Amino acid sequence: DEPGAMRGLHHKFDPFDQVSARLEALQAVGHPTDKIELLVLGGTWSAYRKDYQEWFILRCFDALNGVDSTTLDEAQKINETAEHRSVGLVVETRPDHIDRDELAWLRYLGTTKVQIGAQSLDNRILELNKRGHTVEETIQAVAMLRAAGFKIVLHWMPNLFGATLSSDQEDFKGLWDELCPDELKIYPNQLLANAELYDYWERGDFQPYTTEELVDLIAGIKTTIPRYCRVNRVIRDIPSTNVVEGNKRTSLRQDIQAEMKKRGTRCECVRCREVRSQSVDQGELELHDLIYHAGQVEEHFISYDTEDDNLAGFLRLSLPGERAPATGMVDLEQAAIIREVHVYGQSLEVGEKQQGSAQHSGLGTALIEKAEELAKDLGHKQLAVIAAVGTRQYYLKRGFKHGELYLVKELA
Repeated sequence: DEPGAMRGLHHKFDPFDQVSARLEALQAVGHPTDKIELLVLGGTWSAYRKDYQEWFILRCFDALNGVDSTTLDEAQKINETAEHRSVGLVVETRPDHIDRDELAWLRYLGTTKVQIGAQSLDNRILELNKRGHTVEETIQAVAMLRAAGFKIVLHWMPNLFGATLSSDQEDFKGLWDELCPDELKIYPNQLLANAELYDYWERGDFQPYTTEELVDLIAGIKTTIPRYCRVNRVIRDIPSTNVVEGNKRTSLRQDIQAEMKKRGTRCECVRCREVRSQSVDQGELELHDLIYHAGQVEEHFISYDTEDDNLAGFLRLSLPGERAPATGMVDLEQAAIIREVHVYGQSLEVGEKQQGSAQHSGLGTALIEKAEELAKDLGHKQLAVIAAVGTRQYYLKRGFKHGELYLVKELA
């Protein structure tokens, strides 16, 4: 009954029909559709047959392009200058499916971001809930994805069987030791009648947190989220009528924000600081470089912030150390990697400008120039970018060239 699943079912899970329908719906409400982030979610993407995966993505691009192609490469080249360009391609998979071959395959498809269900950083909890993977596999998968330049979204689930409010608080702290996700989805466990956990609840072996307990938990941990991470969600789209017991409020994010306001606390994550439709004076923006370490990679979150600490734009620059996982990617040898460039503000069509908008004001170019300067100073021979298909032209115009699976620029 989730909206995304219902749309898929309505279109018999046909990728072309689903993408076409979403474009029509966005256009109907006046939303620009020239820049599309395409999320392919709901299950373990990597478990599907490779020929099905390739066909599925090809048909997604065909829908964006408005023409049919015979090969994925052809569809991607058309999309570089199409009316609806893919500025991001996201898939969802499991930690135990990530290896060097999978990294190369994901890049071949055009993937730029990967969502991983970490759920917990306690092997006992993972085993009790029959997740089928370990914390160590999650750490290794995230390290490999980061070394290959992918943007990383982790799912974290409080109230799993065997967890407590206090253990969840401790578990959340561990996210920022080695994993350091770029984005986070907090998915509180929800008790459904058709889940095996329902039998545990009936026997009295499991008790869902109340709404009040969840609000208290998340309002507390949200203040600890680093400024480089974006919290995409704090609850899933499962309709409240499906939930047997525990929190049934789909407005949990608003409830948490109200509680934090009452406490006088704030969250400094990317989502809570982005400028949105706020007018921006570029001359008054401050440039910051937040440095942190994730595994064997030195990360630079380079940002332009307003005087009142709102986020106008940022760039994620990764500098892999000698002990970073080997990706086998020729393009990444001795390279610093731009994993993301994002400028906030009202979504404008390609080439369009608007006075006071952060988009199309040169912030993206300025961030890339800063990354080049930093990478060169630190001794890297080249700068690679994990460009989405529809953003290739943007980087090619800024001196990057086609590599095998990335765009690269020599740092002479």
